[in-house]
Amino acid sequence: MLLEIRERAQGWVAWAIVILISIPFALWGIQSYLGGGGEPAVATVNGAEITEQQLNQNLQRTRVDLRERLGDAYDPALFEDGGLRERVLDRMIESQVLLDASGQLGLRVADAVLRSAIAQEPAFQKDGHFDKATYAQVLQYQGLSPAAFEQNLRLQLLQTQLERAVESTAFAPQSEVDQSIRLIRQEREISYIKLPQADFAPGQSPDEEKVRAFYDENPDRFKSPEQVKLSYILLSPELLGADQTVSEEDLQALYEERAETLKTPEMRSLRHILIALPADADEASIDAAREKAAAARERILAGEAFASVASDVSDDPVSAAAGGDLGQIERGMLDPVLEQTAFSLNLGDLSEPVRSRFGYHLLEVTAVEPSVMPSFDDVAGELRKELQSRSAEGAFYDHAERLATRVYEVPDSLVPAAEELGLDIQTSDWIDRSGGAGIFASQKVVAAAFSEEVLGRGNNSELIEPDPQRLEALVLRVDEHRPEAVRPLKEVREEIVQLLNAREAAAAALQAAEALSARIEQGESLPAVAGETYPVEAPGMIERQSGELPAAVVREAFLLPRPGVERPSVGTATDGEGDAFVIAVSAVRDGSVDDLTVEARAAEARVLAQSLGRSDFTHVVSGLEASAKIERKALASDQE
Repeated sequence: MLLEIRERAQGWVAWAIVILISIPFALWGIQSYLGGGGEPAVATVNGAEITEQQLNQNLQRTRVDLRERLGDAYDPALFEDGGLRERVLDRMIESQVLLDASGQLGLRVADAVLRSAIAQEPAFQKDGHFDKATYAQVLQYQGLSPAAFEQNLRLQLLQTQLERAVESTAFAPQSEVDQSIRLIRQEREISYIKLPQADFAPGQSPDEEKVRAFYDENPDRFKSPEQVKLSYILLSPELLGADQTVSEEDLQALYEERAETLKTPEMRSLRHILIALPADADEASIDAAREKAAAARERILAGEAFASVASDVSDDPVSAAAGGDLGQIERGMLDPVLEQTAFSLNLGDLSEPVRSRFGYHLLEVTAVEPSVMPSFDDVAGELRKELQSRSAEGAFYDHAERLATRVYEVPDSLVPAAEELGLDIQTSDWIDRSGGAGIFASQKVVAAAFSEEVLGRGNNSELIEPDPQRLEALVLRVDEHRPEAVRPLKEVREEIVQLLNAREAAAAALQAAEALSARIEQGESLPAVAGETYPVEAPGMIERQSGELPAAVVREAFLLPRPGVERPSVGTATDGEGDAFVIAVSAVRDGSVDDLTVEARAAEARVLAQSLGRSDFTHVVSGLEASAKIERKALASDQE
């Protein structure tokens, strides 16, 4: 068991990929492969068929999900269709096996649990709460009826019941928790050398026979995705605004209505002197502060420079250093008491002592920029756009209703609707199921474009709202359709050549690394075998989570056995770029359990119990699959 724990501790990358691949099945997957015969089957599980179409649907969903979750980091080459296709099918078979077992055990999902799961699904919520209209719309885009979806979700919840039941029974004895901590927190002293793939590039390109063979054996790798080119009518207040007429009377009325907001605010330049006073000061302190402020005022009136007095007596260190200057202010920037005084003074006036919550102030106005009302001609264009926008928002809803009605009445063309409403028909570039730019980044738009109603039957879509946060809608139809297809060899030949060259170089680099490793095992040191060709990296003691080193080096370092007394433990590894490494482990230091708090130990115990629970469930699934009647047939990619 401890060996299993150790392997799991360093295999987090593999777990992450498995989890990513499983995600599409969490909500939508089951409905894709239950029921519906009459098509070629890729597998049968206890008599239930999984068809090739259902497999393709789940494979496409998995690709889209990976692309959305990984973003710019998504690289199709990391998920070769052949391997990904097999993993998707494995997951589908596993799900069917679990469903069969759950049914045999008499597990059930209560209606209340089903309703709660639907209500908590974010895709069905609006403003943080379940929305029935959103629920119906999402299901419509997915081509599902509520009854079918709820039945499929019930089956999904039924499947996860068995998983939770098995995993929740796992527990971790304290001795195993301590041993797990020692392993997980273990440190190892390592050194390594890197053999770059580029140093082993083949001298000549692969011949045409090898290129053709690779192309024939990996057709899925060179498939272009299913694509559509769309025509659409986009509706928004911005598009309608320019067509809205505005009368001069309405413009003049808005100008007068907005008079106060159109004015530039009056700006005053001030300087002040502050005699600080606590809010809870006693009468004696108040009198003393007021007298000090009054004395400062007398000095200024007597001819002493304001800046000099401010520097001498003001308790505001920032403004005192600038001669009391506060800069320009407008209404709303000062304490109300000070603001009232500041805007009642004339230019050059010095106020009486004024008390605020900070103490007593002397204020002087040094400059005044009066409020200015722009002329009607200066703001007429801006006001016209505002009125057009207001009018366009009202027109939007009328146009949206008429547009939805017209594309329904004439389902095979957008032209009548565009002519009746005076709107333009626009066209998209080719897009696939992962979407595109702008409005085509919306999954609602993509789902509608590839729906049975639009793509399969050739009808106009219903009115679509791409983004609930924007007042915008569109209808679309498919102009052209490209099914998924293998690109011709001449188009991908250079890609294959580069790939085969990279693979040959990576294999040569690994072979050279293994030869150096064998020399170390025979008694030579790492620096000796590296010579002057490869620099030796010696980071010293490292942890399992060391992010500064190549992941392949860290992974291999913690898989190697403990070193002997006189000889290091040595191994090889390769990374995703094809570079090879020779790694030597010279010392191992187990993690300490003595410095952990009770809470930390409890947390480690929970993590270990969860890991053991997952392991138990994996064994249960393996047992169920072994006893199930499963027949796998050659996948399409294998037959080509």
